[in-house]
Order: sequence, then C-alpha cells, then structure tokens
Amino acid sequence: MVVEIKALACARPAELGLPLARLSVAEIARVAVARDIVEAISVTTVWRWLSEDALKPWRYRSWIFPRDPEFECKAGPILDLYAGRWQGEQLRPDEHVVCADEKTSIQARARIHPGSAPGPGRIRRVEHEYERRGALAYLAAWDVHRARVFGRCEPSTGIAPFGRLVEQVMTQEPYASARRVFWVVDNGSSHRGAACEARLRERWPTITVVHTPVHASWLNQVEIFFSVVQRKVLDPAEWPSLVALEAALLAFGDHYSAIAAPFEWRFTRLDLHRVLAALSPVALAA
Repeated sequence: MVVEIKALACARPAELGLPLARLSVAEIARVAVARDIVEAISVTTVWRWLSEDALKPWRYRSWIFPRDPEFECKAGPILDLYAGRWQGEQLRPDEHVVCADEKTSIQARARIHPGSAPGPGRIRRVEHEYERRGALAYLAAWDVHRARVFGRCEPSTGIAPFGRLVEQVMTQEPYASARRVFWVVDNGSSHRGAACEARLRERWPTITVVHTPVHASWLNQVEIFFSVVQRKVLDPAEWPSLVALEAALLAFGDHYSAIAAPFEWRFTRLDLHRVLAALSPVALAA
C-alpha cells in the first residue's frame, strides 16, 4: 500500500487522468481511494509516508536541456580555470580569472507611500505601488580567486559599456602587469564570439576570452554575485532616483570586496561528465 501511494506521487497527473499540472497530498489521497488502493486514508498519513523518501510532487524547478553538442568541450576549460588550471597546467601567480556580465534594466522605484519597520509579531511592510524613476544597467567583473568585485553603472548595455568595464579592470594591478587574464563571459551581444576576442586582444594582448556554452549562465560565477546583489540591495526596490540607485550598487560592490571570500565552487569536469552522461539519449530512455 505504501509503495503504491509513493508510486502515485511519482506519476504525472496526466498519467492518472487528472487535469492538473501538479499533485498535492490531498489529491494523492483522493486518487488512492478512487483506485481502491485504500478504503480511506488521511492527508497526514500520506504526507508522512512521502516525507520518508523526501517526495514532494507539488514542487518543481525549471531547467534548460543542454543542446550544444560541444557543451562539455566548452564548459570543461571554465571548470578547469575555477580549479586553478589551464590546458593541464596550474595557473601562475600572475595569471587571473575574471567572470563578467551585465544585469540589465534595474529600475529605480520610488514607493508611493513609506513602508513600516518590523515589530513584534509583524514583518516589515513595503508599499506595493511605486513610481518609475528610470532604469540602468549594472556591469560587474568578479575575480574568481581573489574575491574582488569591479562594477559600474551605464544607461544601457553594449560593446562600448562592456569595453569600459574591461578597461576599468585591466588598468589596475595586478591585471595591468599580469601574464594572462582569463575573461569568462556568456554569448550576449556585448561580448559575443570571435569578434569580441579579437577586439579585446587588440586592446589588451594579455586577455584570453573564454565563452560559456549557450544557455549556461550557471557556469559564470558573476551570476552568483548578481544573486547576492538582488537579495542584499535590490529586494525590495526602493530608490528615489537613479543617482541613489547607482550609489547603492557601487557602494555594495566596495563593501562586498572587503568582506568576500572566493565562492566554494565544487563542480568539476568529472561532475559535468557524469551529469551529461546521465542526460544522454540512452540514459534517458532507460
């Protein structure tokens, strides 16, 4: 009986003839009774049985299936850089790894009415309605091994704004005198393809551009920093002007550089190979 109910929880609603996207504990209990698996059962009992195997059929997360046939070949070198290696050799002290990207269309939102501070038995309240006071783009570069942030705000993204971020980093030490500086970027229009590599290498000969595979933003460590910015600075958004928003973003970058440690990145080439092998057509069909 327990096994049958757990099997129901692992089934798709369509397989059970239900017009639902997800199953709840109550719905699993109803299906179990309707199919004569049990004569009667409480929601609490179903919940307890599912908890034994950490089954939560009402939860889901989105993901993108890797469609690039060269995904492993493109992602592998990035994972090596995070581990301090390049083409089988350890990085030297004068070689650095920088991840960069843009966070676009950040709105300065001025709340119509002031919020209230938290109190006993009451969480902080933030007014729902707001006025838009403009938007900007936040460009950031994250030094993977030195845990240092470089950021700037621009009216919009593009080749020229990204070039200014690169200059901001490459004109400072230790990057200005480095033997090599690896820049990990995605395939956005500001830094896409061979044209980006040629453009940056012409201006900065020590730069090596490493592109992530398409739809693999999780490989770029600066996205972790952006998630920190979202939680620590932007939520809930309450800025009277673009000037105030820009000042807050830049101040947080300085603050974070002073207290940050390198991210504990543990995903390796071997982990990647195992994941992709499990997603192979043969494995999925099994």
